[in-house]
Amino acid sequence: MQDRHSNRQKYFNEQAYTTRKYVIPYIKQHVKVKADSTVLEIGCGEGGNLIPFMELGCKITGIDLSVTKINNGNEFFRDHKNRNNLTLIADDIYKRSDLGTFDIIILRDVIEHIPNQNFFMKYFRCFFHERSIVYFGFPPWQNPFGGHQQMCHSRILSKLPYFHILPFSIYKGVLKLFGETEGRINDLLEIKETGISIERFEAITKANNFDTIDKTLFFINPNYEIKFKLKPRQQSKLIAAIPWVSNFFTTCAYYILKPNFSV
Repeated sequence: MQDRHSNRQKYFNEQAYTTRKYVIPYIKQHVKVKADSTVLEIGCGEGGNLIPFMELGCKITGIDLSVTKINNGNEFFRDHKNRNNLTLIADDIYKRSDLGTFDIIILRDVIEHIPNQNFFMKYFRCFFHERSIVYFGFPPWQNPFGGHQQMCHSRILSKLPYFHILPFSIYKGVLKLFGETEGRINDLLEIKETGISIERFEAITKANNFDTIDKTLFFINPNYEIKFKLKPRQQSKLIAAIPWVSNFFTTCAYYILKPNFSV
C-alpha cells in the first residue's frame, strides 16, 4: 500500500481538506478572502493547499523547487473550472523576486524545511504590500514526530516518537541500523538540521519586523482529522504558556503575521 508521501494525489486531497476546513477560516478572521484576492504559496508541492482558494475564485500562484510536483499539480488542476486563475512555477523562490506582491501568502509545513530561515524571512518581504498577511503552519521540531519520521520505511521507526531528538550521529546510526536508504536518511538529516522551535520562529519573525496578528498552538494537529480521524484540539493554556516545554507537546502551530513597514 502506498503511503501519503508516495501517493501524491492522496496527499493533495489531504492538503485541500485541511486548508478548506481550518486554514481558510483561520485566515478569514483577519482578512477577507475574495474572488479578487491574490494568493502566493511558497513550497506549494502539487498545490493541494491552493485548490480551496481556487474554489473561491482567487488568483493564485504556487512555487516549488520540484519540477515533478509542479507537473503533477498541473495535471491535478487540469479540469478545474477556475484553471485560468492558477499559475504553478517550478523554480527557486530566491530567483523570483519579480513575482510581485500578494494579498495572502501561505507557508504550510514549509518553514521547517528551509535552510537559513532568518535570511528567508528578510528576503520574502518583497512579496508584501501594506495590507498583505502571511499564514504559517508548522510542527515544532521537538514534538513527538517533529523529525517527520513517519517518512521512514521501517514500521518501527515510522511510529517511534521523539527519537529524532537524539544527537546527530546517534540518530543517523539508528536510521542505518533499521535499514533506511541513503536517500531517505539524507532527507531526514536535512529535516533535523532545519527543524524549528516556537521560540526560534518567533525570534526570527521579530528580528525581521513582522508583527504577530494571531497565534494558535495545537495539541492535535488539524491535519490529523483527515489523516488519522482525530478531532483537532488546541494546546492547553498551561502548556502553551511554558516556553520550550510546549514544543514537546504541540503538534502544530498556526500564525498570522503582518510586516511592519514603519520600522
